[in-house]
Amino acid sequence: MGTDTGDTPDTAAAALARFSINQQTVKQLGLPELADACGRLGVRGVGLWREPVQRYGLRAAARLVRDAGLTVTSLCRGGFLTDPGPDARRRALDDNRAALDEAATLGTDTLVLVSGGLPEGSRDLVGARERIADALAELVPYAADRGVRMAIEPLHPMFASDRCVVSTLGQALDLAERFPAEQVGVVVDTYHLWWDDRAPDGIARAGAGGRLASLQLADWITPLPEGVLLGRGQLGDGAVDLRHFRRLADAAGYSGPVEVEIFNPALWARDGAEVLAETAERYVRHVAEEAVRETS
Repeated sequence: MGTDTGDTPDTAAAALARFSINQQTVKQLGLPELADACGRLGVRGVGLWREPVQRYGLRAAARLVRDAGLTVTSLCRGGFLTDPGPDARRRALDDNRAALDEAATLGTDTLVLVSGGLPEGSRDLVGARERIADALAELVPYAADRGVRMAIEPLHPMFASDRCVVSTLGQALDLAERFPAEQVGVVVDTYHLWWDDRAPDGIARAGAGGRLASLQLADWITPLPEGVLLGRGQLGDGAVDLRHFRRLADAAGYSGPVEVEIFNPALWARDGAEVLAETAERYVRHVAEEAVRETS
């Protein structure tokens, strides 16, 4: 696997079988470099972001990952559906339809939604969440036609005002459960949910309803850096019991990819291939090692 784990090749491959690297974790790597680094490490899953894919070219990106034998585990992001203005609403719906088209072209069945914050001057959280539901109702038929599920990602409450009025897994499920599970699911991201003692029940509820669309990992480090959005920690460097979240997801019936998504300028300043290898090793040590022992 290119990391000093002492594992046999078969064990190393088993340890990384569900591992996916989110593009933002190693955003210093262009798509060809990312595909090459994944190939050398035996990493088979990648989570992509729309902006770098668009810069590279959507169809060229789809061809690149396909030829490299990579599975696109998610596309980020759609959403931002809370503005009540008719022009803004129309633009948001059009952008989400485009995102669904892009996801289908890339071969992923998961479009991550960051729902949007409070409109300027508003304090109406309930109304903002209802506008998300109204938008989802319009988008669900389009998503169904393309075989893509929209996955609502709850963000930490500190982002409720400007980025995402959906702050808990329960809130995300309350929205998702208005629609078929095949079209609307939820994302469990440890960075955003690790603090919430209701998260285990929410994960079980999501699994029982077939709505657990994605499991994403990052650690919570303190003191928080300036610019909290970019302060996610490398696996094992912070306060999150990452293995516990994997166990919860497994117990809920989730057997899909486990995607590591870290926004951290210190990681971006390093060699991207080195960061990818370190992240894979940390994943094995802090997330997957126990599961591999249990199945070997």
